[in-house]
Amino acid sequence: MVRFSANVGFLWPELPLPDRIRAAGRAGFAAVEFHFPYEFHPDEIRAAIDEAGVTMLGLNTALGANGPADFGVTARPGREDEARTVIDQAVDYAAAIGASAVNVVPGTTGGPADAERTYRHNLAYACERGAAHGLTMLIEPLSPRSAPGAHVTRVEDALATIAAVGADNLKLMLDCFHTQLNQGDLTSRLAFSLEHLGHVQIAAVPDRGEPDTGEIDYRFVLGQLDALGYTGWVGAEYHPRTTTDAGLGWLAPYREDADANGA
Repeated sequence: MVRFSANVGFLWPELPLPDRIRAAGRAGFAAVEFHFPYEFHPDEIRAAIDEAGVTMLGLNTALGANGPADFGVTARPGREDEARTVIDQAVDYAAAIGASAVNVVPGTTGGPADAERTYRHNLAYACERGAAHGLTMLIEPLSPRSAPGAHVTRVEDALATIAAVGADNLKLMLDCFHTQLNQGDLTSRLAFSLEHLGHVQIAAVPDRGEPDTGEIDYRFVLGQLDALGYTGWVGAEYHPRTTTDAGLGWLAPYREDADANGA
């Protein structure tokens, strides 16, 4: 049965992060994830998680000294010290709030070989640091349409990196929005990635709104994912078309399925 997490990096954007977590709990989500919580003390975020009664999943490494212009530094040659700083920050923060995963954001490199060598080196470091806290480290392919110059853009390339690093706690985060834009054939890619699949995210294509319209039939795709035996979470990472609460009707069919199956 599909289990949904609220990505409060995008949902309830009018609220500060701790209140977004509480809103997710009130809306019936059993888990949350987000992007960059670092302006808040970990104790404040942990208190909101505990109050909301939700499972804390993942967060991202920081984008780097130049922020969105970097869009990550862990695959940027010559910035290895900075990469280790953002990895350490993310791992320590994740451990403090009880998270289970860190998305290691590589940056906008365009994918040259020296950037990939740097990324693998930094991923090995991240996996070692994360393993000490029981954390999974994630690689997320991004569509160049949404993130021009993104270092990792294809599911197959992410899997090659995972194989090369060879760490048990390095997994794939497959964002269906990005993968549909860049490659398509979602059900096949979910199937051949299953062994290395650490997290899945969803949003409508092409507008990145609620996952109930557009090119992707998520009832079918997530049904296939469930049939494959995937037991992880599916993150709702979309931009609400109006308000978050007004757009949560897409969840109703899945909740009806859960009720029918006694979940």
